[in-house]
Amino acid sequence: MDGIVVAFFVPAVIFMVFVAPAWIFLHYRSKGHAQGALSETERADLETLALQAERMLERIDTLEAILDAETPDWRKQDPGSEIER
Repeated sequence: MDGIVVAFFVPAVIFMVFVAPAWIFLHYRSKGHAQGALSETERADLETLALQAERMLERIDTLEAILDAETPDWRKQDPGSEIER
């Protein structure tokens, strides 16, 4: 009976101490490399989108300032038709 226990537990302990941690480390390292990096074109596209979003926000702020000056009550709406922002 002792031979069976040793034959089972020794390989299991060796696996859990040496193989499993290395396996887990390499698995998540490869996942990080596969998902984390953007290509140069993707990075350029992201930069372009960020600049466009900033310009759009500036335009919206300008339009809201014009509307506030010309029509002060434009933000007031019917209670039943509120738009969530």
